Amino acid sequence: MELLQRLRSKSMTAIISTAYSRDLGDELRRLRENSTSFGGRAMAVQLGWDPSKVSNIETGKARATEIDLAQYLATCGKDLDYLQDFSNRYRHAFDLYFAQVPNNLRTLAMAESMATTMLVYEILAIPGLLQTEDYVRALFVETGCESSEAIEKGVERRMARQSIWQRPYRPDCVFYVHELALQMRVGDARIMEDQYLRLLFNAHIVRIVPANIRGVAFHSKCTLFEFGKASPLAYTETDLAKVFAQDGLAVAWSRKLFERLDAVALDEEQSKNKLANYVSGLREDPDGGGADLA
Repeated sequence: MELLQRLRSKSMTAIISTAYSRDLGDELRRLRENSTSFGGRAMAVQLGWDPSKVSNIETGKARATEIDLAQYLATCGKDLDYLQDFSNRYRHAFDLYFAQVPNNLRTLAMAESMATTMLVYEILAIPGLLQTEDYVRALFVETGCESSEAIEKGVERRMARQSIWQRPYRPDCVFYVHELALQMRVGDARIMEDQYLRLLFNAHIVRIVPANIRGVAFHSKCTLFEFGKASPLAYTETDLAKVFAQDGLAVAWSRKLFERLDAVALDEEQSKNKLANYVSGLREDPDGGGADLA
């Protein structure tokens, strides 16, 4: 509740940028660093721009015109085809709603790394940032990943996102996990035990939503990001697309969902006991189904 109160009290006059504008701006910055010898100020001199213009475009705080992009990319040695491809993506950089293909993780990973706070809700699976490597691998197998190469690439990407936990300034997080996710057996008993223990180790940021709280189970999974100097962002995903929504109505709906979750979820101690019951239940009956554990 304390984290929700802090989020509600934050000013809504943040700089108008989006997760995608910051992603594409950072792509330009990396392109400059890899393709030229120019720092930001030297690039501005080369282009005849004010240094703040380069900075604002590269941080996604200002929209570059088509001419700006042509000049910038030409200075980086890129051709017309590259310009066309980037421009096609950049025209959606500041959209308040936008979708990406499922295997594009860059914008999501960047949002996770820049966030000051994250509220996460998962219904049928353990949240990606708290999954064990074996659970991830088994999840990809059971959801129909066809090749071992695709599975291992997916595991590598999922685990790479968890590097945020090694950072000195990681985001404040609360993960609301519906008990259905605990009951869904992924892999064998050993994999599930390790996964329950991973959650138990992180019980200070995990809130379990009991299985008998059915209403919220019909909502989509959701993440609400807050940033220090940017507008809040609501996020969800399906097998078809990753959806980023920065519109005020979408963010307000997400806040209401997390207020509801905060009201019905078990507290830290209760969640810890629930997870411990799943661990002990699995050890008593290692061949039993997850739904019968607790």
